[in-house]
Order: sequence, then C-alpha cells, then structure tokens
Amino acid sequence: MQSNTGGRKTNTSSNVQDVNATPGGLIKATVGAAVVASAILTFVWLPAEYGIDPTGVGHMLGLTEMGHIKEQLHAEADAAAASATKTTQTGLSSPAITEQLDAIQLQLTAIAASIESKTPTTNNHVAAQPAAQPAAQNTSKPEPSTNPVTQWRDEFQYSLEPGEGIEVKLVMDEGTVAEFEWSANGAVLNHDTHGDGNGRSISYEKGRSIPQQTGQLIAAFTGKHGWYWRNRTDEKVLVTLRTKGDYKEIALP
Repeated sequence: MQSNTGGRKTNTSSNVQDVNATPGGLIKATVGAAVVASAILTFVWLPAEYGIDPTGVGHMLGLTEMGHIKEQLHAEADAAAASATKTTQTGLSSPAITEQLDAIQLQLTAIAASIESKTPTTNNHVAAQPAAQPAAQNTSKPEPSTNPVTQWRDEFQYSLEPGEGIEVKLVMDEGTVAEFEWSANGAVLNHDTHGDGNGRSISYEKGRSIPQQTGQLIAAFTGKHGWYWRNRTDEKVLVTLRTKGDYKEIALP
C-alpha cells in the first residue's frame, strides 16, 4: 500500500522488521521450541525435581541426587502436615500440638534416594542389628582410623550440625559383599542406604531416628553403594562408619 503525504510516498509491507510470519515459519518455530522444552524436561527438570533420570545425564550432572533429596524433604513435610491435622482433630490445645510436632520433627527421616515413590526395595540388604557404641570423638572432618588392631578395613567419623546431611559410598562390582557398622554415638540419625551407577538407582533401606546399625551390603549392580545420613536433632551428632569386604574404594564427600 502506498500513501502520499507532503509529496513523499510511504511503502508499508506485511513483513515487519524482516520477520517472516508465514504459517510454515510459525510451525517450524513451534516444533523447535517443543524439542528444546522436551530436552530440558528430560535431561534437567525431571532429574533435578523428582530424581527421575531415564537417560543417565542427570546423574552425570549431579541433578538426580538433588531430585532425590527434594522428594524426601517433600515426604517429610507431608508427614508432618498429616500429623498436625490428626492432632488438631483430636481437640488438643495449641501448645500440645506444638510439642507433638517438635517430637515428630526429631524423628523424621527421609534422606536419600529413590527415583520414584514406588521404586521397589531389594532383599540384598540384610537387616541391621544393634552393635556396641564406639567412644565419641570430637571432630568435624572425616579421618581414617589409625588403630592397627581393628578388624575393620576402613573407619571414618563425621560431625553433623543440626539439619546437616552427608553421603558416603563404596565402589563395588555387582554381587560383591561389604560388611558395615555405623553409630550415632549416643544420638540418632535418619539414614537412606542406596546405590547408583550406569544410569541405575536403587534404595535398599531407610530409617528414622536410628542410633546405630550393622549388616551386609550386597551390590545389586556395579556402581556406588552406601549411606546418606541427616541430623534431624537440635544437637551436633557424631557418626562413625566402619567397613570391610569386597569393595574397591570409599567415595567420600
């Protein structure tokens, strides 16, 4: 369309700033955006938010573990909310509700790492039995044991502040067996015994407010298998881990 204003002609085109707004161009742009969104969903969002990692890329980037922790924290929050609702329905006063929620908070654990909430557990992990508590040592960094007479291959200690968590894993081949013993040295810890490797993930066992545990860890597949502990108490907790058996090395945090 042309117009004559003050003796000058103005040419108006349907292409604004050289942007081709044809149906074909819009379809290509839409398909491209969908492909990018699908890639982000698969490789980043699902592993980081839910621990779901169908490609294994999320594990390589460290996003899968983040998703596991988020899922567990959501489960803890849901459990606390359900307990609060049940308590309110019984007619307890506000101070009593607060005390009960505080007690529940100290006992909650949901630490670590299942890909989906319905991920089945395996019988490869033998139920742990209580063991004698070792003497507590005041340290904030992992230190190997120097006791030459100990029957354990490796021994480490960690000091966890309230709300702090830590993960230690053994590098194992499929079917190999490692024996372990860990203790909260008079306190309690939440724990999640799990494994991952080559795009696979498994949760062997979870526990809430556990003082100590001994048992065997049988690797369901080649990869890293071990423990994630979180201190849900209001005091600093010292965790001691002792291991021996058929594993290549310990993967420390």
